[in-house]
Amino acid sequence: MPKETVKKLIIYTDGGARGNPGPAGIGAIAYDEKGNIVFEVSEYIGETTNNQAEYKAVLAALGEAEKKKAEELYFYLDSELIVKQLNGKYKIKNKGLQPLFVKVYNACLNFKRVEWRYVRRENNKEADRLVNKAIDEN
Repeated sequence: MPKETVKKLIIYTDGGARGNPGPAGIGAIAYDEKGNIVFEVSEYIGETTNNQAEYKAVLAALGEAEKKKAEELYFYLDSELIVKQLNGKYKIKNKGLQPLFVKVYNACLNFKRVEWRYVRRENNKEADRLVNKAIDEN
């Protein structure tokens, strides 16, 4: 029996490094329209910067969403910089972020719709918890 596909996902992502750069982790949690958890990501990614970790969290979530054959993705990040870059409001001047932006852009082509929204840190607690779990367990 084929796995049930989820048309629309609400995804919260976060990336963080202790020190900048420093030991880093990524976290993502995705919900369907009914509020059920569809997937979680909590992964240690080695030494990197906060912003690189933010992009890597988005990339991991995009990969999981593609496995679920989702069509519409609504991302919530607590990094205003990354949201503005992904929405085309800010140029990406940092050479370390440019290839990550291109990977995100290309991955988004696999979906009918992808939206990026900024949320305050206190509204992104679950993704933040997954980041800290990944770093703590390393």
